[in-house]
Amino acid sequence: MLSLVLATLLGTPVAPARTITAFDTLRVEVGSRLVNGRVYQPHAARVRVRIGASDSPLTAEWTNELTLGDSAGRPVMRWVTRGTRFPAPGDTIRWEIFQTYDAETLAPYGYASQSSTGASSRLVLSGRRVQGVRRLPGDSTVHPVDLVLDRAGFIASASDLVPLAVGLKIGRVIVAPVWGPALANSELRAFSILERIPVDVEGTRVEAWKVEERRYADRTLVATWYLTAASPYMVYGEVVLPDGRVQRMTEVAIPSRP
Repeated sequence: MLSLVLATLLGTPVAPARTITAFDTLRVEVGSRLVNGRVYQPHAARVRVRIGASDSPLTAEWTNELTLGDSAGRPVMRWVTRGTRFPAPGDTIRWEIFQTYDAETLAPYGYASQSSTGASSRLVLSGRRVQGVRRLPGDSTVHPVDLVLDRAGFIASASDLVPLAVGLKIGRVIVAPVWGPALANSELRAFSILERIPVDVEGTRVEAWKVEERRYADRTLVATWYLTAASPYMVYGEVVLPDGRVQRMTEVAIPSRP
């Protein structure tokens, strides 16, 4: 789940446009039967983030842990993410994110976060409706959140979950809406499955599916993901930052917490 917290770590990437054709294009909405979240099994993983060369100093590190359960008779997946950012030498920012999705459709039900900066949020999602509270960094005031989106969206910071849940096939394009706390409304993204290639993940060669994620409206590249069918599922990612630098993320499986 490598794209967790990308909304807070990334600016707007810029990349050349690529044509998205109707051939083998699947249009997926939240709740669609085309989505099979059951492909994701309980696991834990560690993500390391660097900017520039693959041996550059770490700028962030976090762990993801997935457990499965039940809520009001529906199977759910619960993701817990705990991480640290290193904005400057000797400085750290710690944060946690708790997310609940439908285990079959990936429909988001709950999103909660807290940071050592004082920022926090607690949101409940039901279709197009988003309700809860939010506090900005350094702010002592808790602000209410009550939104009705134009369409329900998958969580943007976990968008890399969508392609594998729909199915990976070279040449396939998956168009799906995403939403996150940083967005005023849902935004269409296009996931293009390009090829299956070897990629180096912290010194280990891994065969992975290469998937580009672009904004559907203007074809701007958001990220390039490298996916596998087993834990940790998302093994490597690259994001082009506004200044042209490349943010690189690696993810490896770790033991689950007892």
